[in-house]
Amino acid sequence: RFVRTYGVADKSTGAPVTPQTLFRWASVSKTATGALAGAMANDGTVDLDRPVADWRTSLHLPGGAEARLSFGDLLAQRTGLTKNAYDEKLEEGQDPALLRSSLSGAPLQCEPGTCHTYQNIAFDTASEILAQAANEPFTDAVESRFFRPLGMISAGYGMERLTNAKDWARPHRGAQVRPLKEAYWRVPAAAGVESDIVDFATWMQAMMGNRPDVLPKAALKIAHEGRVRTERLYGGTLRQANSDATYGLGWRSFSYDGYRLEGHSGAVSGYRATMIFEPATRTGVVAMWNSDWGFPFRIPFAVIDSYHKHSDGRWLDLSELPPVTGGGAGSGPAAVNLKR
Repeated sequence: RFVRTYGVADKSTGAPVTPQTLFRWASVSKTATGALAGAMANDGTVDLDRPVADWRTSLHLPGGAEARLSFGDLLAQRTGLTKNAYDEKLEEGQDPALLRSSLSGAPLQCEPGTCHTYQNIAFDTASEILAQAANEPFTDAVESRFFRPLGMISAGYGMERLTNAKDWARPHRGAQVRPLKEAYWRVPAAAGVESDIVDFATWMQAMMGNRPDVLPKAALKIAHEGRVRTERLYGGTLRQANSDATYGLGWRSFSYDGYRLEGHSGAVSGYRATMIFEPATRTGVVAMWNSDWGFPFRIPFAVIDSYHKHSDGRWLDLSELPPVTGGGAGSGPAAVNLKR
């Protein structure tokens, strides 16, 4: 119903954002991983109840818990590790497979399999498991099974694929272009996808069930069904506005103002992305922007309010923002797509 782009892809050149500008999905990439696992479980090529240790993976958990933790538990972020374990080492340039092996010495937040603790490095074990099950590289499996049949020509994986594109958004902090960081492309199952805004919307429509020829309802149910309760999402006033949050296979569900919403959001240095929709009305939003600014995470909630005629303007009231100094976050360019 609505597709718009705003601002600039590169503040230093003034190049505008267009509908063809590539942005990073960041952790929304986990939804593609969960969808592949759900589809392969649906067709019998992956057993979500099989212990992670039964696969040839690099993951080692404290006390050998990988022998007890199921693949489904891994995708539902139930490793028990402290939140974002060893992400800082990944950002320093260390090899993700070696980091997964060394997680055996990492501290635990809870007994593996008993609570939700959000991960990137451990979650990317899925790229090893799904590659074995598909008999092809993980990224190829996602692209050939989902992106190409859905017509998502701009969507794919890898830093070079982004930087070799004719039109791609540079990362910014405030008004300054920042160096591009490769770290999270090296955990593709967790944060490896990039696309333009139109293909991001196509992915949301597929997640809504609009393309059963590519993603059958049964596969989506496996991927989206909540497996563990989580803390509330986001921070500040957004955090207070949602409740009853659960996590499926790389997938979030939660309640907002009496409505059940689903999707995922993501953040890597210089980029943010969000995909949130209401399954009951198939109304939702995808948005990507090339800055570290968190305010646009409010956009889906403003749209859901508007759809249900609760348009009191509370989420996008810029008067709530702190003063901007030094060319701050308010200058961050954005690309937004609203679909109903």
